[in-house]
Amino acid sequence: MNVVVSGMVAGDPGQGGAAWAILQYVLGLRRLGHDVTLVEPVDGLTPDRVSVFRRIVARFDLRAALVADDRSAGLTLREVDDTCRSADLHLNVSGMWRGGLDVPVRVYLDLDPAFNQLWADVEGIDVGLDGHTHHATVGQHVGAVGCEVPTCGRTWIRTLPPVVLEHWPYAATRARHSFTTIGNWRSYGSIEHGGRVYGQRAHSLRRLAGIASSSTHSFEVALAIHADEHEDLALLRRHGWRLVDPAFAASTPSAYRAFIRSSYAELSVAKSGYVESRCGWVSDRSVCYLASGRPVVALDTGLRDVLPVGEGLLVYTDEAEAVAAVDDVCARYDEHRTAARGLAEEHFDSDLVLTRLLDEVGAR
Repeated sequence: MNVVVSGMVAGDPGQGGAAWAILQYVLGLRRLGHDVTLVEPVDGLTPDRVSVFRRIVARFDLRAALVADDRSAGLTLREVDDTCRSADLHLNVSGMWRGGLDVPVRVYLDLDPAFNQLWADVEGIDVGLDGHTHHATVGQHVGAVGCEVPTCGRTWIRTLPPVVLEHWPYAATRARHSFTTIGNWRSYGSIEHGGRVYGQRAHSLRRLAGIASSSTHSFEVALAIHADEHEDLALLRRHGWRLVDPAFAASTPSAYRAFIRSSYAELSVAKSGYVESRCGWVSDRSVCYLASGRPVVALDTGLRDVLPVGEGLLVYTDEAEAVAAVDDVCARYDEHRTAARGLAEEHFDSDLVLTRLLDEVGAR
């Protein structure tokens, strides 16, 4: 089958984790034997974008194009056009390629559940939902009874984020005895609806800053936060969080993978919008920790209802639960490491996840 994947790997240079979120689909579909082409639309072929794009294409031997209006890097525009004409499936991450392709199966893949739906339904923002034959989301409760996330009149296929296990093997050693994570302090504007605020990681971390000072263990966060956020930076440092330069931890796919694999475990702090909406968001970053045999302690977005928790993956709702989960990971570390890899193999293996998704959209 000929597959076109649209997603960002180079449009925002320095985002190794965001690139991996797309690469899991590209490499995973290729593993299943499909002919996969990555097409990333951008608003300009800047030198840094082209440089990042070429490095990633070379590293993973991708068939790919970076496209801006009447110019491209990688494949030529004619080659892109020919590829799209023969495609059987278009996997369009966050509706990135506007206008869509005239192919039999066109899947909108939502990696930002609750936000995309609220932007579209409440604020009337065009997030690119139209023009697709199917809509899929990593929000495991979107469209389910009791979930207040609007469906925008669509039927949502719930799919887990995949991990290509051959690229994320079990890590036998570690370089730091720290619970780590990677993320942005702010990503975009928050949303207010029905008297509730769907906010960013900043809102979650402010509420949970005391985790580090209440625990005897070490916490490092590779946090993209502006230097002018003086009060928030002081809050984090006062409670004992060690701030790591995100350029060190996540500037490239290789740096991102190395940082995760050299960590002791992850303490994941989800955006407050995921928590408030109870959308069942599953982090593609946390899945990489699990695959590496790194236990994950995750702020609960509704995960208790969709995944086995307590071994390898532990969830919390407040500081006390987080500290208890961290202590448990440290007390039974080898057990949790084994369980973490087991969860990745049983639930997130790209072979399984992507085969199910293709079955759901009738594209095998």
